[in-house]
Amino acid sequence: MRSRTFFLFSLIALAFASLLPAAEKPPLFALHEVGKGVWAAISPNGSKAGANAGFVIGDNGVTVIDSFQNVDAARELLAEIRTKTSLPIRYVINTHYHLDHMTGNGVFADAGAVILAHENVRSWAHTENLQFFGPKPTAADRARVDAIALPSVTYNNGIDIYLGKRELIVRHMPGHTGSDSVVFVPDANVIFTGDLFWDAHLPNLIDASTKPWMETLGTLAAKYPAATFVPGHGDVGHVKDLEAFRAYLHFLRENVAAGLKQGKSGDALVAALQLAFEQKYGSWGFFKHFLKPDILLTAAELQGKKRLPGGRTN
Repeated sequence: MRSRTFFLFSLIALAFASLLPAAEKPPLFALHEVGKGVWAAISPNGSKAGANAGFVIGDNGVTVIDSFQNVDAARELLAEIRTKTSLPIRYVINTHYHLDHMTGNGVFADAGAVILAHENVRSWAHTENLQFFGPKPTAADRARVDAIALPSVTYNNGIDIYLGKRELIVRHMPGHTGSDSVVFVPDANVIFTGDLFWDAHLPNLIDASTKPWMETLGTLAAKYPAATFVPGHGDVGHVKDLEAFRAYLHFLRENVAAGLKQGKSGDALVAALQLAFEQKYGSWGFFKHFLKPDILLTAAELQGKKRLPGGRTN
């Protein structure tokens, strides 16, 4: 069983703004137009927005991709959309069930949007998200999770959305949580990956299956070599950045497997591997927060001891 202690690393990394004095808190997000009418909302480390989001303006409406971990950030995104267009907000797509990507859903639902996501997002959002508060969530923690507006439309393999002539291709892909989707905007060659891609950041592996995740990244890189990729965390990237992140997962699996073969486990395994990771990835975001859990969760995965959402194991 994975240790609940390490779940707190995710909450720390995604809500790190609470540790900073008010004057030092960064802006919630910065907007970047990554294609005509396609906007990425990039949340800097330490922002209470907690993750990246974005939106696509079509002929007859807007689709929002993810809604942050903070309602105020979602409201600010809605206000920014209103400075770009008066078209209705038709859809919100959640790329996966983690609360840092869907807490603001209700803001857009109240504005008239239909919330869509993979079927596991609806199944897990009000249960599995409690893990981010440790082994004993408080009543306030439970209320926060219960308040997340769930998708009202779900899919299995994917769905195609049309904003007039503008098409959005949404496809379920495995790796990060078992509920992940990518959103491809073909006419702009932009892909919103959610947390299937972390640009120059160590990822949260709390629900991950790293082998299929690497396969997903390989598929995206091969199929869309010229695309612009909007990650769940970090800056907008391109295929070289996607491949660099895939290389991290490979390096992680390879080194953890070698350490396990030498009989190391727990803190001894982390200590044995730390220097190699510092030399190669010490400059990446979230390094101090996620290195230890990444090593230990990967060890559990390779040993077949890791619990996944829905009670599955790998």
